[in-house]
Amino acid sequence: MSYQVLARKWRPRVFSEMVGQEHVVRALSNALDNDRLHHAYLFTGTRGVGKTTLARILSKSLNCEKGVSSTPCGECSACTEIDEGRFIDLLEVDAASRTKVDQTRELLENVPYAPVRGRYKVYLIDEVHMFSGGSFNALLKTLEEPPPHVKFLLATTDPQKVPVTVLSRCLQFNLKRLPFEQIRDQLKKILEREELEFDLAALGLLTRGADGSMRDALSLMDQAIAFGGGTVMEPDVRTMLGAINLERVHDIALALAEGDAGGVMAQISSLAEQAPDFAGVLQDLLGLLHRIALVQAVPEALDDNTGDLDRVMELADKMEPGDVQLFYQIGLIGQRDLPQAPDPRAGFEMVLLRMLAFRPDAPTQRSPPSNRSQKRNQPAAKEKKTLESGASRPEPPEPPVAPTGSSKPVGGGDAEVDLARWHEVVESMDLGGIARQLANNCVYRSWDGKTLQLQLDPAHRHLQVGSSQQRLRLALQNLLGADMKLVIQAEAAETDTPAMIQARTREERQREAESEMAADPLVKTMEERFGARLIPESVKPVDSPGEGK
Repeated sequence: MSYQVLARKWRPRVFSEMVGQEHVVRALSNALDNDRLHHAYLFTGTRGVGKTTLARILSKSLNCEKGVSSTPCGECSACTEIDEGRFIDLLEVDAASRTKVDQTRELLENVPYAPVRGRYKVYLIDEVHMFSGGSFNALLKTLEEPPPHVKFLLATTDPQKVPVTVLSRCLQFNLKRLPFEQIRDQLKKILEREELEFDLAALGLLTRGADGSMRDALSLMDQAIAFGGGTVMEPDVRTMLGAINLERVHDIALALAEGDAGGVMAQISSLAEQAPDFAGVLQDLLGLLHRIALVQAVPEALDDNTGDLDRVMELADKMEPGDVQLFYQIGLIGQRDLPQAPDPRAGFEMVLLRMLAFRPDAPTQRSPPSNRSQKRNQPAAKEKKTLESGASRPEPPEPPVAPTGSSKPVGGGDAEVDLARWHEVVESMDLGGIARQLANNCVYRSWDGKTLQLQLDPAHRHLQVGSSQQRLRLALQNLLGADMKLVIQAEAAETDTPAMIQARTREERQREAESEMAADPLVKTMEERFGARLIPESVKPVDSPGEGK
């Protein structure tokens, strides 16, 4: 038996097998089950989202020998022949090959005659927007008042080219591009049923390449299976698609996070040896920045389907949220401008250099190389002069240490830091990103003058990555003015974390703002005179100076 491509083998044959498009499936199912059928349907959407598939399932539902319903049996001769494309009362037409008006009239000549075998005669016209003006005119009258035994199912990728007079005679259903997760999960299901070896990172690459089209995803997977000799693995798929290793994108992002222009250029130079698609590299970088921003805002919302969660968490901890947003915006604009660059590599380099140049902490002025060299030599010369004069170097003072068990070690100057008031300590530290979220979800446990022990809310244990804990420890050392050890244990605490306190404060301020707005004389007047109604969720408290850090 000859090989059947996946796109045909796994084409849905009933509504329950459809991936996505729930809004269309629900409407059609209700219409079939309640005998509220229209005479003409128009399915619109991009390629490979299920327009023709839905039309064929609808044809089976109309002509199934067991009766009209949303669940055709799939076993009777009508269902079988429709699946095999040989049902005599289902006329599938490609409008691109029938653009002339005479061809359309010839097609419609048999409309008055009863179906040969089925309950309905179904005209399935694909890419209907390709009809000429004369063809649309020939179709109009028949489309408006067809015989009761005829149904028209039209499909198009460009509904704007369909005349309004045709649109007004049809029930129109807009099919959506399929989400990333739905395509990836369907590919996973198919490979498991086919008993083929794969990894999730490879499926992620295929899904991104499909760009919302299930048919394209299945075609790419067919190609990947052939390329990998019966397996679908990330290295093979990257080679097949001409994509670069994701680690390279992480390395570029790390150089951006560190503000290292030389490191960025070195990464691009190394990357150029593989002759990559720089537009694709920029897309991968934008995807990574999106995941970093997601981790910084809602850490628990990110999955590990690509196997790089640790790297993403590390980058999220190193990058300031404002920098991530800036890089993403510059990358989007650069993606639009990249085709206009003298060559793709130069355009890509300029996009990344622009990201560095417009960072808020980027240096605004550069010293000439000779001046910088002279400045680098100045500290050494000063030290040499001091030693020659015979002056002794003062020893640094020992940092004061609090007695064991005290929660108040002495900070810099005369100020004391009460670690037991942990929510105030968190507010006083200059922290951002994952490190601040980690601190906000901890509570104070103990301090012996050398080791600070904290308890982390178990629901946020994913925040406890090495880089975030290290940044928190350094911030605490800077605050206390002394070396210290930080130990964090994920276990439930009896006291509220700073994050809980902040949430409770926000709720209280929200209630106060709603109460004040409801009591405002102007609001009361508008309610009395005009029947206005205050929508509580539209009221937002205004941050006072110093809040919202």
